[in-house]
Amino acid sequence: MNKIKEIQEEIVDEFSMFDDWMQRYEYMIELGKSLPLIEEKYKVEENLIKGCQSKVWVHAELEDEKLVFTADSDAIITKGIVAILIRAFSNQHPSEILEADTQFIDEIGLKEHLSPTRANGLVSMIKQLKMYAIAYQTQLD
Repeated sequence: MNKIKEIQEEIVDEFSMFDDWMQRYEYMIELGKSLPLIEEKYKVEENLIKGCQSKVWVHAELEDEKLVFTADSDAIITKGIVAILIRAFSNQHPSEILEADTQFIDEIGLKEHLSPTRANGLVSMIKQLKMYAIAYQTQLD
């Protein structure tokens, strides 16, 4: 099993410990607080995720052939959502990010418990992380 899948399973296990969605939202807020913050110089228009209701900045750098993501958001729930994605995909090889599925999002029930605009934002965040992976994979080829 690859590392991304293992991390995703850990996330699913963590979310399954909570009985209701209020507890899960509180947990996502906590995850957001632990997010590796993006440097202020990367909080620029080109790093904003298009299609998000809130402002979400994501920056990627290649370190030892692995993509390292940092991010921030002006909304606490959204910050938690991007923290979950970054936990799953940061410090991974671009090809592994491209091959990874996002089924774990459905397994924790995240999409169905988000407003339609936040669910669209989630999809946009995933697309942006995959776009970074494509761009950096091209550099490695």
